[in-house]
Amino acid sequence: MNRRDFNQLLGMGAAGIIMPTLPAFSRTVSPEALLEPGLDVAVKKRLADAALNAAKAKGATYADVRIGRYLNQFVLTRENKVQGIINSESYGVGVRVIANGCWGFASVGDARDETVVAKAAEQAVAIAKANARLLTEPVQLAPQKGYGEVSWKAPIKRNAFEVPVKEKVDLLLEANAAAMKNGANFVNNVLFQINEQKYFASTDGTYADQDIHRIGPSFTVTAVDPQNGKFATRNSLSAPMGMGYEYLQTNPSDKLTGVTTRYNKGYDMLEDITAAAKQAKEKLTAKSVEAGKYDLVLDPSHLWLTIHESVGHPLELDRVLGYEANYAGTSFATLDKWQAKNFNYGSKEVNLVADKTQVGSLGAVGWDDEGVKTKKWDLVKDGILVNYQAIRDQVHIIGEKESQGCCYADNWSSVQFQRMANVSLEAGKTPLSVQNMIKDVKKGIYIIGDGSFSIDQQRYNFQFGGQLFYEIKDGQIAGMLKDVAYQANTREFWNSCVAVCDQSDYRLGGAFNDGKGQPAQSSAVSHGSATARFNGVNVINTARKI
Repeated sequence: MNRRDFNQLLGMGAAGIIMPTLPAFSRTVSPEALLEPGLDVAVKKRLADAALNAAKAKGATYADVRIGRYLNQFVLTRENKVQGIINSESYGVGVRVIANGCWGFASVGDARDETVVAKAAEQAVAIAKANARLLTEPVQLAPQKGYGEVSWKAPIKRNAFEVPVKEKVDLLLEANAAAMKNGANFVNNVLFQINEQKYFASTDGTYADQDIHRIGPSFTVTAVDPQNGKFATRNSLSAPMGMGYEYLQTNPSDKLTGVTTRYNKGYDMLEDITAAAKQAKEKLTAKSVEAGKYDLVLDPSHLWLTIHESVGHPLELDRVLGYEANYAGTSFATLDKWQAKNFNYGSKEVNLVADKTQVGSLGAVGWDDEGVKTKKWDLVKDGILVNYQAIRDQVHIIGEKESQGCCYADNWSSVQFQRMANVSLEAGKTPLSVQNMIKDVKKGIYIIGDGSFSIDQQRYNFQFGGQLFYEIKDGQIAGMLKDVAYQANTREFWNSCVAVCDQSDYRLGGAFNDGKGQPAQSSAVSHGSATARFNGVNVINTARKI
């Protein structure tokens, strides 16, 4: 990537729009290059076999190969101008092995020759043997059957890279104009599209070819009060999705007292940005919240982030074991709590699942990055902690005989390791709408959209903000609030959950940039829920000095 493209992306980040991390060793290409087919599957298999055979010849007892082509397109706009259009491609091969009971990894970029990938495999074995000199316990790899030659493709309806750039630019500029027409002073709007073409092969006998598509529209609207210079913003309520361009179809959203909620199968950008401009202006004169205890009604567009931070991360087994402490620490949910079989992570209304198969989600694939077929499993059942997220060299620690299929690397040049699956709160079984949930709230706040947050090094004590806050009085929406954040600890919060709306309200949120590890890697992950109610949560006023 050149300096101009990098600065454009940096500028969008500074404006409040979260961008996904570009793959390592990306190069700028033309839009047409994004549609080139890449290597034939037969060629990938020959390259993979060359690496596997070379690794075994040097003494590896296990080896896997990932051949990856990563394509990205960013369309960036501000008000009535196009800030940039960036197309990038990254291609290479990563080889992971076990030799002398220890892991080794090596990678090589732009490798299309069998000799080159074989040398990378030999280097991986040499690294494993060097690492083994310091080994205290050999790798215990869960058995995994080989699936032969298999494939998986995201069930998209329209490849975003096939859509003319002009059509995308026109949509963003039309949306920006709608925001300005409805009171916005500034607007940043970006559309990014990702295609991961991943080929995995291992000495277990799996050759998996996968084609993964993701899309993420995102904007920030700013309104300024000319009298005092104060400003307010509202970010988009879109969710990045594992879908094609069909996600940007017009789809009527649910409404509640004029408040736009999240979109389910399709995202209407014009509707969302028009509402955002009006709501940003309304924020300028909103009433500042009175600190105290409130019943919170949390929209899925907000709750996904709370799930991510207070459930997804603390139930990663490497954090539980203390093997991982980057990006906000380890976990309070230690093995003794799981072994007790009665640890109340939440109330009986709380059922949390991990799922790598959910259609339309960011984390959906057919096989993970160590050749395990993906699945769905329980983490918290009827409020009780029942499981973690673990991969092949971890599951023996929790007495399981097979991986849960949640291993991932963000690029061919990165070694795969345990990453979060799509972790979601299951919808309630009893019919319940958002309107009926609010009718029973005497003193509460309805929160929509994600905002700033903080959480401690055990993933326990936290604070979350949001995008929109509405006061609830005696079962009615009483107006907009501002300066709202709620504080709790993870167990206290999830045990305060008293109701979850039914499946008709279930929606996905998520992010492209879930960070973990050192060197850092980013993964894309979704979190679903229906609107949920939490009673007696402490709310603070973020504008008032203590």
